[in-house]
Amino acid sequence: MPARLEAILFDVDGTLAETEEGHRAAFNAAFRAQGLGWHWDPPLYGRLLHVTGGRERIRAYAAQPDVPSGPADEAAILALHQAKNRLYAEQARAGGLPFRPGIAAVLQAARAEGLRLGIATTTSPENVEILLAHQPDGDWRGHFEIVIAGDAVPHKKPAPDAYLAALSALGLPAEAAIAIEDSRPGLEAALAAGLATLITPSLYFAASDFTAAQAVLAPGQPLTMAAIRAAHAAANAG
Repeated sequence: MPARLEAILFDVDGTLAETEEGHRAAFNAAFRAQGLGWHWDPPLYGRLLHVTGGRERIRAYAAQPDVPSGPADEAAILALHQAKNRLYAEQARAGGLPFRPGIAAVLQAARAEGLRLGIATTTSPENVEILLAHQPDGDWRGHFEIVIAGDAVPHKKPAPDAYLAALSALGLPAEAAIAIEDSRPGLEAALAAGLATLITPSLYFAASDFTAAQAVLAPGQPLTMAAIRAAHAAANAG
C-alpha cells in the first residue's frame, strides 16, 4: 500500500517567497555601507547561488581572483552577513517579500487536512522568522511545527542534513513526507534524504535540470495541494 502523506517540508528562499532579489539588494547595500567596492549583478548572483548559505557565498566570492579585497577573517565575514540580514529584515517588515502564488492557500489547506508542516532551509532562523511574521495577510509562524534553519545541521544543501533533521524531529519516515523546493541544490538535498520532491522553480533556477523531481511546476504556476498529493503519490506508487 502506498505511504500516506503526513507532512510537507518547505524550503524558504525562492520557494515560500521570491526572496533572492531581496537578498541580492541587501548584500549590495551592505557592501556599499562598508565601502567594499563589491556589486553582485543578477548574472553573478545567479552563479553564486550555487553556493548555499550567505556567509559561505561571501567567503567564496572573496576567494576569487581579481575580486577587490573584502572581509579579512571569519569575524569580519560574520559582521558583514549580519549587516546584510538587518537590511533584508527591513524589506520583510515593509511587506516587500510576499509569499509566492498558492503558498498561503496550501498552508491553510494542509493545516485543515491535518498535515504537519516543517521548514528545511539554509537561510538563518532570523530570516525565516521575519519572512513568516510580516506577510501582507498575517503572521504565519504558527503554521510550522518545526524549523530547521541556518547552522542547525553540520552541512548545508545539497547535503541532506536539513531534511534528515526535519524528518527526525517529526518522527516520520521519508515516505510519509514531501519536499517543496525551487533549486537544484535543494532538489539534490531532498532526494538524498529519500523524499519525494515537487519543484516550483524560482527566478534564478528556472532553467535548471529538474528531471529527477517527481513533479515540476511551470514558472509562475501556483502551488496547489492537488499537485503536492500527485507528486507524493507518484513517488510512492510502487
